[in-house]
Amino acid sequence: MRLPKSVYGTCFLHAEWKRRRMSEIISLKIKRLPGNDDLPLPRKMTAHSAGFDLAAAVKEPVMLKPGEIRLIPCGFAMAVPPGWEAQIRPRSGLAAKHGVTLVNTPGTIDADYRGEVHLPLINLGPAAFTIERAMRIAQMLIAPVPNVQLVETEELDDTPRGQGGFGHTGH
Repeated sequence: MRLPKSVYGTCFLHAEWKRRRMSEIISLKIKRLPGNDDLPLPRKMTAHSAGFDLAAAVKEPVMLKPGEIRLIPCGFAMAVPPGWEAQIRPRSGLAAKHGVTLVNTPGTIDADYRGEVHLPLINLGPAAFTIERAMRIAQMLIAPVPNVQLVETEELDDTPRGQGGFGHTGH
């Protein structure tokens, strides 16, 4: 299928924008909150990790019962630069082994938020799970946010998919 020239131009512009944004080195200010000197700040665990692991800043172990949701503090605040967001995602090991994940995933931390980072964990597993202090509970990716202008219109372009959604391809 050959795409219209307008789509090629849009794809090229997006790719070029993304390439430029991804080659930028940005500084993300992190503030360790009082009482958390023993906790690691967000860190990448390998040279090619996409995300920074986040540690639980619970004062005492927290028992997460099956089906239960708890807001877990991380012991730091940060200043995400304008034009960027922090995406919070589950750790695959916790999800696969114990059914512990995030209620909203990925979660977004906006550039203007300055409070302590908290994570809404849920236990989807069959057994209770204990969250210990300093346990790595999620990962954070820093991603660019394009400047978008919404344009109200009476009609939308037709596509082969049309209004098909939620399993319309048969899976």
